[in-house]
Amino acid sequence: MKIIFAGTPEFAAVALAAIHAAGFDIPLVLTQPDRPAGRGMQLHASAVKQFALAHGIPVAQPVSLRLDGKYPDAASEADALLRATPHDVMVVAAYGLILPPSVLAIPPSGCLNIHASLLPRWRGAAPIHRAIEAGDPETGITIMQMDKGLDTGPMLLVERLVIDADDTTGSLHDRLASLGGKLIVDALRQLERGALLATKQPDSGTCYAAKISKEEAALDFAQPAELLSRKIRAFHPAPGASALIGGVAIKIWRAEVVACSELALPGEIIAADAISGLVIACGRSALRLTELQKPGGKRLPASEFLKGSPIAAGTCAQVFPAG
Repeated sequence: MKIIFAGTPEFAAVALAAIHAAGFDIPLVLTQPDRPAGRGMQLHASAVKQFALAHGIPVAQPVSLRLDGKYPDAASEADALLRATPHDVMVVAAYGLILPPSVLAIPPSGCLNIHASLLPRWRGAAPIHRAIEAGDPETGITIMQMDKGLDTGPMLLVERLVIDADDTTGSLHDRLASLGGKLIVDALRQLERGALLATKQPDSGTCYAAKISKEEAALDFAQPAELLSRKIRAFHPAPGASALIGGVAIKIWRAEVVACSELALPGEIIAADAISGLVIACGRSALRLTELQKPGGKRLPASEFLKGSPIAAGTCAQVFPAG
């Protein structure tokens, strides 16, 4: 089988590597245009482009695939390239561009999507973040036949994965990426044998996984500590949870829920010492912050952080918009 692959970040690169290692013919890779990044804002190739070039796979980087969109000439060129490239199926993973019906109809066996959720749970852009934030006990990978809707197509293969109590978006992303690579290879082999069966998604249980904004990563200590703890894990490594503590904008990378027996206002710092660590009252229970970072500084355990930045108990932490 010949497979066109469309994807951009590391999650997609892991899947591309698995397909390549399995011996499938990949005549073309689509990925997003190079983006400026880093302090110098120099153009950087996506993880998918880097893998493709390293393995001699042709790469195309259209700015759009919509013939009726803002860039019709670029979309027309991409459409012609897809039609001129012999292939059987397209595999899509975190590509970042909408595939219009005109593109979905090109591959003889359609387009298969690697989605990091147990569909229909968490359709949309940030399923890993939202699953952790919501306290889901499990997630997984769904290989889906794409249609014109947002993650609404029939399910082809599903595999579940337990969300551990200390999972961050970063750690869960890596486990799901590996699982996605395994499952898409299984799906392609079944497709090759004519044994890949489709199942309609359930009509209930749908949630929308909206893209994460920096603003929502600012912690509001009026919320329950359990929720804030999940937010900290969900926004790790990006954009990073934040709050104004001791008058300084602090990134909070790790925390744990603790009992709060004192009568304290939400945001009040209950303890800030080497023994107790940095403990902040919340709307319910309290949070012990265990890893923090000052602007321009390193991530530090709370005990080390407090040595260099003493904070008085009784002061109040405040919401601070990230970024």
